[in-house]
Amino acid sequence: MTAYRNLASSLKLPNAAMIGGQWFQAPGGATLATHDPFDGKLLSQLPLCGGAEVDLAVDAARQSFEAGVWSGLHPGERKAVLCRLADLILANVEELAMIEALDAGKPVADCLAIDVPETAKAIRWHAEAQDKLYDQIAPSAPNALGLIVREPVGVVGAVLPWNFPLLMLAWKIGPALATGNSVVVKPSEMTSLSTLRVAELALEAGVPPGVFNVITGTGAGAGEALARHMDVDAITFTGSTAIGRRILECSAQSNLKEVCLEMGGKSAAVVLSDADQIDRIAAIQANAIFWNMGENCTANSRIIVHKDRYDDLVTALAAQTADWQLGDQMDAGTRLGPLVSATHHAKVSGLVSRGRAEGARVVTGGEGAGGLLFKPTVFADVTPDMEIFQQEIFGPVVGITRADSDDHAIALANATQYGLAATLYTRDIGRAHRAARKLRAGTVGVNAYSEGEVSTPFGGFKASGFGGRDKGIHAHEQYTELKTIWIDLDG
Repeated sequence: MTAYRNLASSLKLPNAAMIGGQWFQAPGGATLATHDPFDGKLLSQLPLCGGAEVDLAVDAARQSFEAGVWSGLHPGERKAVLCRLADLILANVEELAMIEALDAGKPVADCLAIDVPETAKAIRWHAEAQDKLYDQIAPSAPNALGLIVREPVGVVGAVLPWNFPLLMLAWKIGPALATGNSVVVKPSEMTSLSTLRVAELALEAGVPPGVFNVITGTGAGAGEALARHMDVDAITFTGSTAIGRRILECSAQSNLKEVCLEMGGKSAAVVLSDADQIDRIAAIQANAIFWNMGENCTANSRIIVHKDRYDDLVTALAAQTADWQLGDQMDAGTRLGPLVSATHHAKVSGLVSRGRAEGARVVTGGEGAGGLLFKPTVFADVTPDMEIFQQEIFGPVVGITRADSDDHAIALANATQYGLAATLYTRDIGRAHRAARKLRAGTVGVNAYSEGEVSTPFGGFKASGFGGRDKGIHAHEQYTELKTIWIDLDG
């Protein structure tokens, strides 16, 4: 048994929802099991919440918002509380990392080094920003004063994905709470435990009861009830494009609540004709697809390579797979843990099989490695008509496509319904600027795989995004309402 798995055996894992500052069990005892994807062990039984529990959580959020216990505070007071929450997250970094790893199958080393620290950083950044933002005064005649102010939207629903439970929680609640809203969070039914622990830490930090509520349950049950709720003022979602469309429909069919969607991706890395340091590019691109088992919406699952660099890149990337150790996610040396569920493993396996059948060439990998592990996989000779070129696999699988020219490479990169992120390799700064502007993606990394940082907005074009952005000061906009106050000074 590894050291972290041994430590994890003594963890006290949450087994209840959080409503109004109290742990909550669904009436009737209906539960939802959550399991360790590595060995299938039962981790916890959580309440299977539905419409009635969503009503209770939204009511608690509404009461706290209208009472002003959070929304009525000076931004500096909210900042102080959220900074305490960030401190508590860091003080419990090992516990949170183990919970996240156990629940999602994520390598514990990544959770310790990336997920938990970046969660605290995001919450702190938004907290620190809020008391440094100013409203505006409009140009007007001397006898009038036009104030342009932003106010919290009210009750915010947040529906989270399973691949980055803590980070996506922070990207949502950081700006939503900093701007004075109360929130109801619905984590994925597969990865709810770390969200519940953070909600407990939020109470300890001083977030008033009812301001941060967590309901556990399925998307079809609790998630849709939240999206349809007539007293939810805004909803933010990260996940698949199909579910994003459904949430948009729910808003249209209910109270036209504000909607912010960060959805699927089929992100491309484009290697132009003048790119060099192929081994360096291969190392970056291995990380861009294999990190987090490829369960990442920005993963560069397509590499579009100019024909002059194609063969060298295929060889170099295949060699990189040897560095990615598969195994128990609680082993500190593991870089590829299990996929999140048997259902998802079957989906990845099926898409890989269809890639073979359509004529793509498996250079390395292409199969499972026992349990829910899946070998890092490199396809060559992928063409735009293939399903693995067009569809999000969400596993450690990359397809490499040959481009006849640099313009052809850009066109191929844009030839999907998605537009979340892209990577571009070139040694010419002018070419980098021109090509980056042509790529239809919300984030473009030049000579580096990048999602930006907490200060830069994150979201997608086309079917990858709708209605707003996560991260950066831009994220505060979707959790506020813009109001004009016009004062007649002669009145």
